[in-house]
Amino acid sequence: MPRLSPTSRLLVTGGAGFIGSAVCRSFAKKGWTVCNVDKLTYAANLDNLREVAGDSRYHFVHADICDRETMRTVFAEFQPDAVMHLAAESHVDRSIEDANAFVQTNVMGTVNLLQVALDYWIARDKLEEFRFHHVSTDEVYGDLPLDGGERFTEATSYNPSSPYSASKAASDFMAMSWHRTFGLPVVLSNCSNNYGPYQNKEKLIPLMIIQGLSGDFLPVYGNGKNVRDWLHVDDHVEALELVLTRGVIGHRYNIGGGNEWANIDVIKHICSYLDEYSSRFGSGSHHDLIRYVADRPGHDLRYAIDYTKLEREFGWRPRHDFKTGLSETVKWYIDNRWWWEHGQ
Repeated sequence: MPRLSPTSRLLVTGGAGFIGSAVCRSFAKKGWTVCNVDKLTYAANLDNLREVAGDSRYHFVHADICDRETMRTVFAEFQPDAVMHLAAESHVDRSIEDANAFVQTNVMGTVNLLQVALDYWIARDKLEEFRFHHVSTDEVYGDLPLDGGERFTEATSYNPSSPYSASKAASDFMAMSWHRTFGLPVVLSNCSNNYGPYQNKEKLIPLMIIQGLSGDFLPVYGNGKNVRDWLHVDDHVEALELVLTRGVIGHRYNIGGGNEWANIDVIKHICSYLDEYSSRFGSGSHHDLIRYVADRPGHDLRYAIDYTKLEREFGWRPRHDFKTGLSETVKWYIDNRWWWEHGQ
């Protein structure tokens, strides 16, 4: 069976976002020809792509995946060997305030992209090596008990808690239905919480770092004991490449970091690193900035990913220790104020 390789052409949606830009940087450096399609909403930042912007293997198209005719043109002109679909509205709090954009982009946008990809694939005699990789989240599974050892597997039933996770669950089902109904060669991955450089400040880790550097309060939902499994974005990108190039068509793969941490402990570690690497405005420790606030509605208790399938089939394991990765991330935000003070 023909395999995708670094000589292939990859269409990335949402490639100016946090994970998408890491994909574009990594794949272009490895020799792939990459076309990044991004609507450039508030969470996108073309500064994430400075290091590949002048590379002849990297192309950018400012477009909305909901615009079917534009997407047809992109497919026809770029002629991808594969699609990695990351474009999504992704912040839980914003989905609670207004779910409409999440349904439009995450559900309708995915349906639109699937149909364009299907038409393209059929028109080219069902290219054997073609892949449509739908990238999703562990939040579709709901949550787990705080005191249990259970982890999400690929067989875990979906039980989304927020409008965001519900919209991602719907897009997962749509992607797999395009495979089962029409034969489109789809692979799907569900990841745990990502962290690392270039992440938008609305997410927990960059928010706490930037608030701390600015001397602002660090808000902690509820008692701060909700647990997340943290995955470094570079480890995630390595796993995504394996799923795209070697994953079995019609299968899903869980990608986790093997780093379960309570939110309050993550924040306290960030405060300690800030104390070590950066002086605080005024006197005292960054720990003094922590403030407990009302909990988020429907706040999931715990996420934990079982990535045994990925390890068994491809030998993949996350390389980043969380404390080391978090320390390096804090240093990155300290050293790259230009990035988060500009256009964020």
